[in-house]
Amino acid sequence: MSAAAAGGPVRTAVPASAHGNPTIPRILLGARLRRLRTDAGISREAAGYAIRGSESKISRMELGRVGFKPRDVADLLTLYGVRETADREMLLALADQANAQSWWQAFAEVVPPWFEAYLGMEDAASIIRCYHTRLIPGLLQTEDYARAVLGASHPLAPAGEIERRVALRMRRARLLHRPHPPKLWAILDEAVLRRPPGSHDTMEAQIEHMLELSRLPHVTIQVVPFHRGGYADAGSHRFTILRFAEAALSDIVYLEHLTNATFLDKTDDLDAYTKVMDQLCVDALPAASSTDFLAETVKAL
Repeated sequence: MSAAAAGGPVRTAVPASAHGNPTIPRILLGARLRRLRTDAGISREAAGYAIRGSESKISRMELGRVGFKPRDVADLLTLYGVRETADREMLLALADQANAQSWWQAFAEVVPPWFEAYLGMEDAASIIRCYHTRLIPGLLQTEDYARAVLGASHPLAPAGEIERRVALRMRRARLLHRPHPPKLWAILDEAVLRRPPGSHDTMEAQIEHMLELSRLPHVTIQVVPFHRGGYADAGSHRFTILRFAEAALSDIVYLEHLTNATFLDKTDDLDAYTKVMDQLCVDALPAASSTDFLAETVKAL
């Protein structure tokens, strides 16, 4: 069977944003392998047997949750009928990128697997929209604010571990200052500003930091003040919607819990959360008024 017969030509472009970030190549390659398998009428169990693995291994590969052995990818392409050299080379090139070293691997001791997946998506996103009701979003945090939050979240952790977590958070925030940064749009409940995790000085510096970031053309911060009751019910105290420049990738809704996280990409879920986020943007103070609100909050501290 030719590649065209198995769902069309295998022209999966290697995205420029993926270089140095294995997450997007993993997702793209996994999605393509899933399509090739289903078009060929082959079960996950049979595919797993062909690469000396299991059905669950094929599932993890197709979800982009693991790296890819070149031999496994080559064997699956043969099984799925992909014969043309150009098609195979393109997908094997994606496999190489899927196994690349990421910057967050240097923080492996403080990055659980579920958060590693998010870091890759955040790093590759073109638009990041988030809603928070309790804490300042990680990408907007100062070092002292992050240290206070992480210390409270991990009360039994030694000081060295807390510092590693702070360093990771500061490293994440660099994406706002790179040559081609993502668009960040943060909606904050007023309660976020009224609940300092550390001293008043820490909170004052944190709000001033957000005022500085809000001057960047790709950063928008809106505040939902207490007097604007009845705004959209988000069903969660925080959630994030990630959008990617690659047309082959759908938006992702990220919900973080205490010890794990949920990633949603089904159309119904995306529509529901996008609708809530859009309504929150309408219900919140406009960006300019939110900046004034932040400035007044600093004066009142």
